[in-house]
Order: sequence, then C-alpha cells, then structure tokens
Amino acid sequence: MPPYAPAAGPEPRSRSAPAAPQQRTRYVSERPDRVDDGPSAGPPDGRPPRHRTPDRDRLTWLICAGVGLGVLGTTALYANPGAMFRSTRSASAEVRPTHHAVAPPAAQPQPSVRRLPGIGARFGSAIPANARQALVVVGQGPGSWMSTATLWSRDDHGDWHPSETWTAHNALRGWTPSHRMDDLRSPIGVFSLTAAGGLAPNPGTRLPYDHSPAFRAVGAGFEGEPLTGSFDYVVAIDYNRVPGSSPLDPRTPLGRGRGAGLWVHVDHQGPTHGCVALSREHMVELLRKLDPAAHPVIVMGDRAALRQ
Repeated sequence: MPPYAPAAGPEPRSRSAPAAPQQRTRYVSERPDRVDDGPSAGPPDGRPPRHRTPDRDRLTWLICAGVGLGVLGTTALYANPGAMFRSTRSASAEVRPTHHAVAPPAAQPQPSVRRLPGIGARFGSAIPANARQALVVVGQGPGSWMSTATLWSRDDHGDWHPSETWTAHNALRGWTPSHRMDDLRSPIGVFSLTAAGGLAPNPGTRLPYDHSPAFRAVGAGFEGEPLTGSFDYVVAIDYNRVPGSSPLDPRTPLGRGRGAGLWVHVDHQGPTHGCVALSREHMVELLRKLDPAAHPVIVMGDRAALRQ
C-alpha cells in the first residue's frame, strides 16, 4: 500500500450484529515531536494532514470561551447599563470615600448694635445724638502705637452698623486723656470730623476739602520711614481747633500748649506725633464715605480707657 493510501471502509451494518468501531490510522509527522491521530481515511490529495496538538485544542477552547463571555457581558451591559456602574461606585465608596469640594461660606452681614462695642457709658454719652457716623479707633494699649479703626453708621432706629475694620497707627507713646504739645501721645475722647484736605485732589468726599501744596510732607518718621505722601489726604480731628475750618487753620481755642494740628492722614508705616494714620486706600474710602449731613465723629483711645 502506498504512503497515506486510504484503508478499507467500514462494513455495512446489520440488525443482528452491532457496527464495528471505526479504525483510526496514526500518522507520524516529519517532526519527531509531533504525532497526530487522524481519521482512517487519509487526505484525498496526497498532502500530509494538518497536525493538531492538545495545546492548540486548549487554546482554541479558551479563545471561544473568552469570546462567549464577552458577548454575554456586552449583552448584559446594554440590557442594564447602570448596574455595573452602581456596583463599581458602591465598591469604591467602601474602600476610599469620595471628597467633594465645599464652597466657602457666604459672608454674613455684621449685626447691628444699639451701643458701640467696647465703648463705655462715659464716651458713649459723649457722642452727639445727631451723629450718624462714628470712626472708632481702638489702641492696643495705653503705651502702644498700634490700633484699629472701624467706621460705624447709625440708622433711623438708633442701631449702629459697622463697616470693615482697618489697621491704624497712633502716637509713638500711646494715649493720654490730657494731650500736651510734643508729648507724643494721642488724645483720648470724642471729636467731630468737619473738614478735609490734602496735597492730592479731592477724591470725592462731601466734606469741605482744602487742596493745597502746603500739605507737602518732608523728612522721616520715628522708624526712619519717609513721610512723603503722608498728607496727600487728611481729615482734621476737631481737637483744639475751629470746627469746619481748613485743616491748615492755625487757630487754637485751648492755646498752643495743649497741642494742635491733629489729623487722620495717610499711613507712613510708623508711629505718629499724635495723629491717626490709615493706609492710602482706606483714607480714600473713608473720605468718600464721610457725610457732613451725618455729623461724623471720631471716638479714639486705648481699649481700656474707652470702656469707661
């Protein structure tokens, strides 16, 4: 028999005898590590048969199984698309909580008060009844030149409403209830604010404004800081002066020995001789807010003194 010749076919079946099992011919490849079992009938064209191995069969089975699972999974996802993502989110939440950005709380309006906070009966009663604006300057201590300033407005019901609080500076040696010339202390008390002026043009205040080159500041402060620009904007403090007149008015009703020329002016980053200093930005804001019809006053002193 020539190589790869087909063997005789199976005998016909009969009712009396079972069919004989099909014989299988074993083919040996040219490669000694490949042995295939093929059917009893060899290839009709005389070519060697394709070799099949257990590893290839296993690989084919795995590929078919993977494709089948993929089809089933895709079908399930289309049928219920939210189920997979709900399950994923639940599992993730158990392992690592999700952090959400929290918006900062909205700025709350400052509450109104019937009496100015930190102001005792003595100085509270000194505020005129018709005053609807009060610049409250509170020093850190009797000998400190560090302070804060807050502009308060009073409504028709008598309640005070604050604006923001600003950093301020006062005299080098702090505060005194009895100011004297060159004592380097700021006077404690309640004083009206009736006039303004400066080297710079009027920024929009409703107070009488004296725009003059006489407000030019020269020299250096106690910390060596330049004083240039300190009097670009000033508001006169009505201590020992004629109310309503220019801040440059030299008249002193109490006499020169009691000191004079006290202003709220632009800060030069150091202590003053007796004035109150605010930043340039806050000076402009103050000038624009002060209204002569509201009869503005300044309440000034160290914290302990103002509580009296």
